Amino acid sequence: MKLIDSQTYLNLAKAFSAETQARTRYEFMEYGMRYNGYKTMAEIVDSIAYQEFNHARMFYTYLQKASSKPIKNIDISGGFPFKEKWDIQENLKFAADDEHVEAYEIYIPAAEVARKEGFNDIAELFDLTAKVEMQHEAIFKELYTQMKNGTLYKKPKEVTWVCSACGHTGTGKEAWDTCPLCGAKQGTVCLKLESLSNM
Repeated sequence: MKLIDSQTYLNLAKAFSAETQARTRYEFMEYGMRYNGYKTMAEIVDSIAYQEFNHARMFYTYLQKASSKPIKNIDISGGFPFKEKWDIQENLKFAADDEHVEAYEIYIPAAEVARKEGFNDIAELFDLTAKVEMQHEAIFKELYTQMKNGTLYKKPKEVTWVCSACGHTGTGKEAWDTCPLCGAKQGTVCLKLESLSNM
C-alpha cells in the first residue's frame, strides 16, 4: 500500500493539524502567563509549544514523503478543542486534558493503524509522540495542582529557589516576593532542579 492511499496518510494530516493548533493555544497561554507575571511558568509552556512545533514538523515531513509532487490539499475531518479562555489555572487543566486525548485516543490508535498498514517508521513516530504528550499532560497537571492549592511558591519543606532573571538562589519553604538581588517579581522564581526530585 502506498502511503498516500492509506489511513495513516490521513492520520498524519490530522496529527499535523492538531500539533500546529496545540502550539498556537500554548502560545496564547504563554502570553497570558507573561502578562500576569508568571515568567517561569511561561517559559515552561513556551518550551512545550516549541516541542509541539517539532512534532508538527515531523508529521509534515512524513506527509511530504508521500508524494513527489506538491500536495495541493488533504481533505480531512477532525475534532479540535477550543476550550481555553483567559484563565491561567483553567487553561492548565484544559491543556492536560487535551494532551491526554492526543496521547491515548489519537496517537496510540494511529500507531496501531500504521503498523497494520505496514508503516512501522510512522508507527514509531506516533508512539514516541504519544510518550511526549503524556509528559506534557503530567507537567500541565502539576502546574494546575500547584496553582489551585497555592503551592506554586510554597513547599512543605525547605527547597532551593532560583531567580531565572539573575540566577540568585535562596533556601526556604516559600519563594521570595521580590528577588533580593535584581528586584524581579515572584513569577521569575523556580525550583532548583535538585529540589524538584525531592518534592
